[in-house]
Amino acid sequence: MSLAPLLEAAPVVPLHAFAAMAALVLGLFQFSAPKGTLPHRTIGWIWVVLMVFVAASSFWIHKIRLVGPFSPIHFLSIFTLAVLPLAVWRARTHRVADHRRMMIFIFFGALVVAGLFTLVPGRIMHRVTFGA
Repeated sequence: MSLAPLLEAAPVVPLHAFAAMAALVLGLFQFSAPKGTLPHRTIGWIWVVLMVFVAASSFWIHKIRLVGPFSPIHFLSIFTLAVLPLAVWRARTHRVADHRRMMIFIFFGALVVAGLFTLVPGRIMHRVTFGA
């Protein structure tokens, strides 16, 4: 395992990756932590900001081009940017079940599934994780 391929990439790539990794760790913590508490809300807001950064920064990463400069992952970024505010609104209006469902969906779709696609051979995170 070596961070060299990630650190040698265009600056947006390591920023995107480190924000995604931080969001993954915070998200896992959120699953196990008590809900509705001040720490949950604080970490939740940090997670939301990280996810906005991860989704927005993806628009400056164009390694896979299927529709002009974009790939299907960019549709996931649009979805994330649209659903995040709705999920926050659900929490603020005490629709906790909806909030939980949306946040879990974003976590697994935008972080776990998208993260697994970064491990495909030829991608930077594959080289970071498994070597050249």
